[in-house]
Amino acid sequence: MSGRNKEARAVLGCWIRQLGTTHLPPSSGPLYLTFKDTMRKLRVVRYFHPKSDMHETPPRADGNDGSHKHHVATTLNYWDDPKDGSRPAPIYLLKGRVTNKRPHRAHKFLVTDISGDEDKYSLDGHGFQYCSYESHEKEFIDEQAIRSNYYEECEKLVKDVTGATRVWIFNHKVRRGPTQWHHLGFNNVANRGPVTRTHVDQSYAGAELRLRHEFPGEADELLKKRYQIINIWRPIETILKDPIAVADANTVPDADLVGADMVESDFSGESWVVRHNPTHRWCYKHQMTPQDVLFIKCFDSNTTVARRALHSAFEDPAYRDMASRQSIEVRCLVFYDA
Repeated sequence: MSGRNKEARAVLGCWIRQLGTTHLPPSSGPLYLTFKDTMRKLRVVRYFHPKSDMHETPPRADGNDGSHKHHVATTLNYWDDPKDGSRPAPIYLLKGRVTNKRPHRAHKFLVTDISGDEDKYSLDGHGFQYCSYESHEKEFIDEQAIRSNYYEECEKLVKDVTGATRVWIFNHKVRRGPTQWHHLGFNNVANRGPVTRTHVDQSYAGAELRLRHEFPGEADELLKKRYQIINIWRPIETILKDPIAVADANTVPDADLVGADMVESDFSGESWVVRHNPTHRWCYKHQMTPQDVLFIKCFDSNTTVARRALHSAFEDPAYRDMASRQSIEVRCLVFYDA
């Protein structure tokens, strides 16, 4: 067997392990795949299964068949559970330095490009939602402009998309640093880069801790009505390296989530780390532009809808050597009248 055929088999094996065990019904007919050789890396770029709800349309004579899809066979980093009942090590965000000593392990996944199908995904249905909204801010260098102008834009956008009556932005993060920024040591926050570990920013308990911290005098009343925590994630430049993936909330049971302490100088909260589960279905939008906005739900007090979406940056081998990703995320407490 040639080296090229061996590589094709390896890529196909990774792809089938996830898709076949989670989305394809048994004995349901043939699976058709198209490979693309990109930057000397083979990848599945089109697939069609007659009885699966996870497929692209078959090729059409006019070429408008979804072949632009850029699915990525990659790895995602999950918490390496010691299985002894111990809590994960805390993350410390103190004096300009982030310290994260939690052990993680890489697991193979296919991350599905949903470009063109964004409207099929919603905050309440899946835990995330894409929309298009151009900001007046372009560089995101001036902190004062971000806190005044951009915060105002985000508050309006969240209300328009969700129907919320009140939005409170409690912080934001601009990321321009390298993939391995955690290892830069003292003052690594100045070079903050992508987070390449699967997580949710707040656990169910952590969401209430954040609300009580932001609104100590109103918390008891606010807790009587629906509230959410939503991140508004936007590229500063078109994303090639280290894109962000989100997991369909319907494929992630609560049993896969483990509470973990987050310690800051003025606040101690709780996030979720994630146990590996091959049934998690990961999605992303290829080459997001500064006009593309991703809503990531971290918490929802409504227990009848998707309540949270795992998320993580991931490596696309085709763009491994590109310049560092630039993005901004704004974190919002979102309130409703009922």
